[in-house]
Amino acid sequence: MKNIFKITSILLICLLSALQNVSAQKVSENLESTALLIIDVQNDYFAGGKMELSGSDKAGKNVKQLLEYFRMHHLPIIHIQHIALQKDADFFLPNTLGAEINSLVKPKENEKVITKHYPNSFRETDLLEYLQSKGIKKLVITGMMTDVCVDATVRASMDFGFTNTVIGDAVATRDRDLYGQTVKAVDINTSYLAGMSALGGLYAKILTTKQFLNNNK
Repeated sequence: MKNIFKITSILLICLLSALQNVSAQKVSENLESTALLIIDVQNDYFAGGKMELSGSDKAGKNVKQLLEYFRMHHLPIIHIQHIALQKDADFFLPNTLGAEINSLVKPKENEKVITKHYPNSFRETDLLEYLQSKGIKKLVITGMMTDVCVDATVRASMDFGFTNTVIGDAVATRDRDLYGQTVKAVDINTSYLAGMSALGGLYAKILTTKQFLNNNK
């Protein structure tokens, strides 16, 4: 009886291991040559920061879900951190708490962190060279602000030949003033995401966090 129990236990362990390998293989195939790009999820964009965004906490939590997924499946992760060097800059200043990456998505030691000084994450950084060196061809893009650094990076990425997926509820921005009227952040997000996905997803495919995770179970 003991031998039967032992054999059964061994068979169950082998079966679970095989199922895990199949699952890992499926994820690997679905996301082959894919990296997660997290743009400027930094303290100044959250409550109490110098440039608080609308919905930054909700977007940040969705970025965290995606980050945990990529970590679990050992997929490439790249954090982009903006440091403002302009004389008139009033947030993301060097050596300030506000410029630090938010604790929701704090990088691990083995994760790539790239510092930028312009909205486009490729400009005067080693992002392109790093992606090419790792054989990365597809990017899952998240971060802040939708209409500035996210948009600039997505468009540059497409020009460099990458296939982009933007997670629409893992980005955030703030209200803007135009012609004496306030344009709400939610409307800016919708407009920019629609623009990225124009012409059959020319610049990017737009998914929610839930859609992305369900598509890659």
